[in-house]
Amino acid sequence: MSGLSILDVFTEDLLVRVRGEIGDELDAKTWRLVCKEFLRVDSLTRSTLRVNRIEFLFQLLEKYPNVRTLDLSLCPRVNDGIISSLLSRTRNSLSWTRSLKSLNLRRATGLRYKGLEMLAIACVCLESVDVSYCCGFGDREAAALSHAGGLSELKMDKCLNVTDVGLAKIAIGCLNLERLSLKWCLEISDLGIDLLCKKCQNLKSLDLSYLKVTSDSLRSIATLPYLEDLALVGCPLVDDFGLQYVGNGCPSLQIIDVSRCESVSSSGIISVIKGHSGLLQLKAGYCFLELSTTALYNMKGLKNIETIIIDGAKLSDSSLHFISTNCKSLVEVGLSKCVGVTDMGIIQLVSGCVNLKIINLTCCHSITDAVIYAIAGSCHSLVCLKVESCHIITEKGLYQLGLFCLLLEELDLTDCCSVNDKALEYLSRCSELSILKLGLCTNISDKGLFHIASKFSKIRELDLYRCVGIGDDGLASLSTGCKKLKNLNLSYCDKITDRGMGYIGSLKELSNLEIRGLMNITSAGLTAVAAGCKKLADLDLKHCEKIDDLGFWALAFYSQNLRQINLGYCALSNVALCMVMGNLTRLQDAKLVHLNYCTREGFELALWSCCGRMKKVKLIAALRFMLSSELLEALHTTGCKIRWD
Repeated sequence: MSGLSILDVFTEDLLVRVRGEIGDELDAKTWRLVCKEFLRVDSLTRSTLRVNRIEFLFQLLEKYPNVRTLDLSLCPRVNDGIISSLLSRTRNSLSWTRSLKSLNLRRATGLRYKGLEMLAIACVCLESVDVSYCCGFGDREAAALSHAGGLSELKMDKCLNVTDVGLAKIAIGCLNLERLSLKWCLEISDLGIDLLCKKCQNLKSLDLSYLKVTSDSLRSIATLPYLEDLALVGCPLVDDFGLQYVGNGCPSLQIIDVSRCESVSSSGIISVIKGHSGLLQLKAGYCFLELSTTALYNMKGLKNIETIIIDGAKLSDSSLHFISTNCKSLVEVGLSKCVGVTDMGIIQLVSGCVNLKIINLTCCHSITDAVIYAIAGSCHSLVCLKVESCHIITEKGLYQLGLFCLLLEELDLTDCCSVNDKALEYLSRCSELSILKLGLCTNISDKGLFHIASKFSKIRELDLYRCVGIGDDGLASLSTGCKKLKNLNLSYCDKITDRGMGYIGSLKELSNLEIRGLMNITSAGLTAVAAGCKKLADLDLKHCEKIDDLGFWALAFYSQNLRQINLGYCALSNVALCMVMGNLTRLQDAKLVHLNYCTREGFELALWSCCGRMKKVKLIAALRFMLSSELLEALHTTGCKIRWD
């Protein structure tokens, strides 16, 4: 008995239950490393898999046979050949195809109808698929996907080649669809929507944003008995007449978004409100100039409304008082860029709607600390407050926010020029804060960053754009207190040097870094970031003109997860450009303008080295007539969009 381990007394069921309680990915990794038995249990129980590199896909699916959610959105090189090889190579162990329910193929531009058809047929339990931004996805691909008859959720955002024919294939083959997003599918018309509504009567969520659908589509949509969520953002032909159909139909409707529908007025909104007293969310930003008295009166019936977004509308104090009196269940209100918003109106609103959790007052320039006092005093459950460009707000108002809004998770103070270090000290009581935006707050110094670092241990996103008072010492504080930082913007904070970049290199979770215009950063600083931040996916180096080839070579060697980069005005050579574009095999989006040390030959070689996996490239217009037609054709054929500057 002396040779037995304490692990021997744990049954597999018990270990499975323990593994199920581990949510954090780093903790899960530690669990797998304890012993072979823990590794085996992890393999059996893991249900979600996000593949970073396509070359690891085969062994990962054999290692995790019970995966239910497979994310290939970071593998742009996946194509029909890889799918065919995958299915034949694992023919004797295809349990993953029987368990797979959700498949993310977002931006998989190399996948065509043959590969999609093989997946749709093999994965018999497939319920959810995302093929958004697949530039090669057209009617044949839609027909192939229609073999997945059990689909309940499908996202096809910006699949520009899909027409009514492809949508018809989906509608006929996937009769159980409940959630469908066709945002930016510009070739789809009323005809396709009409057939969809006739065949897929179980639809609960439908997104037709930016389509040129008309009232005819809305008449068809109105027949859907279970539709709960309808998005029509930026549909130029949607008008009040069409919304009358929605008002008289869609008996289950709870959420409607007609933001930026230029032909919609208060009259259309009234039609929707009259027909749906159970509406939970009304989003109508930038689609009418003034909220009419009649519209306000009809809001009296919306006793359960939780979200009202009317950005850009003209309001009065009496309008906000009416909302506060009749919409007591409000959780979110969006008043960005509304005209006529005053302290009195907002004070009346928050005094009546004490359950508010999200408040957007962006560019409501006339509000003062009195509004912040009122919000802090009434809305103790507040989790998100946006007051960008509200210049009159000072540390006095933020003192109250720090006292009473202890659940605050997101705060946008961009361009609130009166915000200073003292304000950040007051806010440091909000220990749940995870997103903080302080761009253009020029009165913040390293002392303010110390207050952030000492209390905001959960912070994931920090925007310090043009906070010119901060330097290396402030970054030293961040590196010790804000270990969970994922997004960091330090653009034009020109006091920062290579020493500060060394501190940034210790932020292991960092995935998005903007250091545009840091003129004191050299190759040593970039090397420290590249070597330390292995999860870096998006990097902006525009106008970092003191970084030479050594820094870019280090970037090409260390930053293998990089997907987007901005090298505008950088001083790299032909060789360094080829290294970056060729070695970073996951790079999909690159801005390469005004690279004065690179020649036509350098661009030619660099772009050939990444042809087949790039999605977007930005180049100076002069190169349009200098690069070979063969290269430009190859980039176009593989789905790469070139933006000429």
